[in-house]
Amino acid sequence: MTIKSIIEQKLEETFNPEFLEVVNESYMHNVPEGSESHFKVTIVSTAFVDKRLIARHRLVNQTLEDELKNIHALAIHTLTPDEYFAKAGKVADSPECLGGSKQS
Repeated sequence: MTIKSIIEQKLEETFNPEFLEVVNESYMHNVPEGSESHFKVTIVSTAFVDKRLIARHRLVNQTLEDELKNIHALAIHTLTPDEYFAKAGKVADSPECLGGSKQS
């Protein structure tokens, strides 16, 4: 089972999201082909209603505690259904990698 699929499974089971997208962004970084080191998660759930952003992120981090030991970066976008609707499903793009051999 891939790290991506484990992340998806755990987030589905914990948050019962209305929308979930887990993107392996490792290809954007200076890592070997096929790596699972950088992820972007967009999750929409009623579990986030009345919770501050830091509390939402802590919930996700707690859920993925074991996986975070084996990955380098996790970009998290946590939204309530109303927030997701208001943003028309748009979340920020991840920045380009400036690490490793890509530094100027």
